[in-house]
Amino acid sequence: MIKENKKLNAQMGVVIVGHVDHGKSSLIGRLLNDTDSLPAGKKEELESICEKRGVPFEWSFLLDAFQAERDQAITIDTTQIFFSSEQRNYVIIDAPGHREFLKNMISGAAQADAAVLVVDASEGVREQTKRHAYMLHLLGMQQIAVVINKMDKVDYDAKVFEKVSKESAEYLKSIGLTASHIIPISAHAGDMMATRGDAMDWYKGKTLIEALDAFGISSPPVALPLRFPIQDVYRFDEERILVGRIETGTMNKGDEIFFSPTNEKAVIKSIKNWPNDESLMKASAGQSVGITLDDRIFVERGHLGSSVKNPPMLSNVFRANIFWLSDNPLKVGNSYKVRYGTTEASVTVQSIDNLIDTQDLGQNNEAVEVMRNCVAEVTLRARDMLAIDSHEDNFRLGRVVVYEGYDVVGGGLINMDGYADQRQSAEPKSKNIYKVAHAVTPEMRAERFGHFGGIFWFTGLSGSGKSTLAVAVEREIFAQGLNTYVLDGDNVRYGLNSDLGFSPEDRAENIRRIGEVAALQAKSGTIVLSAFISPYNADRDKARAAAPNMFHEIYIKADLATCEGRDPKGLYKKARGGDIKQFTGIDSPYEAPMNPDLIADTQTNDIDTCVKQIVNYIKDNVMMNKHGDKNMGGEGRVVSL
Repeated sequence: MIKENKKLNAQMGVVIVGHVDHGKSSLIGRLLNDTDSLPAGKKEELESICEKRGVPFEWSFLLDAFQAERDQAITIDTTQIFFSSEQRNYVIIDAPGHREFLKNMISGAAQADAAVLVVDASEGVREQTKRHAYMLHLLGMQQIAVVINKMDKVDYDAKVFEKVSKESAEYLKSIGLTASHIIPISAHAGDMMATRGDAMDWYKGKTLIEALDAFGISSPPVALPLRFPIQDVYRFDEERILVGRIETGTMNKGDEIFFSPTNEKAVIKSIKNWPNDESLMKASAGQSVGITLDDRIFVERGHLGSSVKNPPMLSNVFRANIFWLSDNPLKVGNSYKVRYGTTEASVTVQSIDNLIDTQDLGQNNEAVEVMRNCVAEVTLRARDMLAIDSHEDNFRLGRVVVYEGYDVVGGGLINMDGYADQRQSAEPKSKNIYKVAHAVTPEMRAERFGHFGGIFWFTGLSGSGKSTLAVAVEREIFAQGLNTYVLDGDNVRYGLNSDLGFSPEDRAENIRRIGEVAALQAKSGTIVLSAFISPYNADRDKARAAAPNMFHEIYIKADLATCEGRDPKGLYKKARGGDIKQFTGIDSPYEAPMNPDLIADTQTNDIDTCVKQIVNYIKDNVMMNKHGDKNMGGEGRVVSL
């Protein structure tokens, strides 16, 4: 119940978090009472209940709406409570502190403009306090007030407050957060809540209410690029209305709108709201509207509308910094559903890139599973292309929730660092171009050379031995009379791709060009040995698409420690020292092939063994048999020594 107040403006959402028993519920109960926000007679009703039960009255009982919660003395659900100060309306989202109910906090904190982190003055920052603070970090919370509660239990000692305040501030700083206010309070007595009280005259800062009133309410992000997630498609008579909430940006009647992941576009014919206003010409972030289009293109729930010039990324792989909540550990190969905006997708865990200890912020990049209440950076792969914004680019759509069945098992932020936009036009930019029909067939070339052409794509980390093996294999099969050529990363970047750097976008273009060149060479009858890190599965798939029947993916296998130990060019040392940015394996990802045609393990085997293995595989796949046909004896076979 919100008291009538003509001064009230927009409503602010605040999430209350902290370790179990540090006094969140008591704080909220006292806050409601001290701001006159309780329904008439509610306090008296609870006092009567407590008297009948023979228990002391607790402010926390105001929130315990269920009998079971009173009996268990813990809060078991996320509750929304409304109150008002002299300045504005508030909705408090009480996020439970008990471990069993952490998952409720994801949906709770996601709705908040600000957070209050409650710390017991007598106990200080505990494990659960750190977990909740880290979750605020993962949810992108910027406005945070820390309240050091139960100061009455430590005799309102300023030194105790100073100690716990410093401890809280240092931990928040270590995870990239800053407390706007750190306030000593007694929820039991009401000191420094809505009024200052007389017990802490040594504290000169704001009360909790004054701190909340000082926070800003997030304004609709109209300056960001348009993002219009489609919630549903309504049909009235012959009219199709695409319905959704504009998360960021603006749209105008007559604008061309672009939909991902289908890459279709049309012009906005009308913008509709309810009740309908025929004169509506514009809508912006925060508004729920419907639009009609001038063309009947395919659009459905989960598709994302944007401007043509600033679309989201398209990718079937992304990283997520997540807080894991399930009793079942997250493991590589597990499948889940993820949701962000109105998009729902099935994903598989491709890798666990980093496990973070929220206690000491230690990192483990060799973890094989993520247990409950742990934080990890993982790479997820979807079956289809997804329209994705990183949290850094769009805080409205950059949060992801992970589901197992119908249960929330994790949540956090989308991170696209190191991944390129996979959106590419299928049509060439040039006009009036036509493919040439060759008079010389692959069979005629094979008859001349004694073998068919092929692409043997060596992929692996820097230092795994790709170029060494490619050169040695070239020497061996050339000595046997086969027509072959090595395409090496360094050589190609001196000429064809000298205009490209090492950003994710440039890496993708580098591999695209090489794939096209390799395809042309292979079709001319050459055995092409392509030695490139080519870190992304998606880019290698595109290289394969240039000549799918001639492409063979060879994984030169050696782990990061082995490759860094070799470091033949000193590149790892430079990358570790910060002289080389976006170096694969250090601060840019490498995706090992999921189903390579051949694995050459240079970590376990010597060069001669691997050369022999690769030469035999190549000959199995390019040599003509006695009937003049391609020898198919080794095609599609995965061999690993």
